[in-house]
Amino acid sequence: MALRMAGKTVALAGSRKSEEMKTLVEKMGGVALLRPAQGTVFLDDAELRAGIESWLSSPPDWTLLTTGMGLDALYQMAEEMGVAGQLHELLAASQIAARGYKTVNALRKRGLTPVVRDDDGSTEGLIRSFAPYHLEGKKVLLQLHGDPAPRLAGWLEEQGAHVRQLLPYKHVPPETKDLEDLVNDIVQRRVHAVAFTSGPQIRFLAEYARSRGVMDDVLAAFQSDIIAVSVGKVTAQAMLEEGIERIVMPAEERMGSMMVELGRYFESGFANGFRLTSSQDCGKAEEE
Repeated sequence: MALRMAGKTVALAGSRKSEEMKTLVEKMGGVALLRPAQGTVFLDDAELRAGIESWLSSPPDWTLLTTGMGLDALYQMAEEMGVAGQLHELLAASQIAARGYKTVNALRKRGLTPVVRDDDGSTEGLIRSFAPYHLEGKKVLLQLHGDPAPRLAGWLEEQGAHVRQLLPYKHVPPETKDLEDLVNDIVQRRVHAVAFTSGPQIRFLAEYARSRGVMDDVLAAFQSDIIAVSVGKVTAQAMLEEGIERIVMPAEERMGSMMVELGRYFESGFANGFRLTSSQDCGKAEEE
């Protein structure tokens, strides 16, 4: 593997598969720092049970699913509650919208096809795909992962929909020391790139930086000396919402692809996949 990251230091903000990503960075000649900006993700049984009970007692007109993992968790819990068949019937009877190919695949394996799906894997793409439909007065169940989606929920409410949110998973904040190290690495320019694999990582980083009064310094570093790397468009959207505008991400939403794309960026100064260099919509990223 070409030494595309020779002389570069990359902070890894994700904890999942961090050792594999570290190995990839090292194979390309770089140095990887493990700087988890996200704590444990765990299944919230109480939230899930309450959400399913609410679903069964008041079926939605639209079911909007954003993660395949979340849908799997819903079915698993419904099995434990003895209502999986009833849940499946209600889901099939509603209008289904889905974001992301993993969500579509999770539906497909259960014989379900969404009426609406995003055109590019992003929240903005999903909103665009809703254009032919009227949501005023409709009951919408919005299944998220473990983090709120204010942009999507707000847009649904603007359309006049009655929105219920269901978050099967909970994100536990990372250790304060890990966030402190990451923020210091960024502000002091001790890294050349920071790789993010989920929206909550950006949120926890931004919240900590604001609490320290250094968010402007963090943004200045990302604007000039440090490149932000995103595993996909949803994560990139979270960056843009926090003001991080120079973003490299792969065309294929995989962690290995993200590291390979970063190597290309370091080698040539631009990405061969997708590169966002301004606060444009993620769905309008330019393919280079």
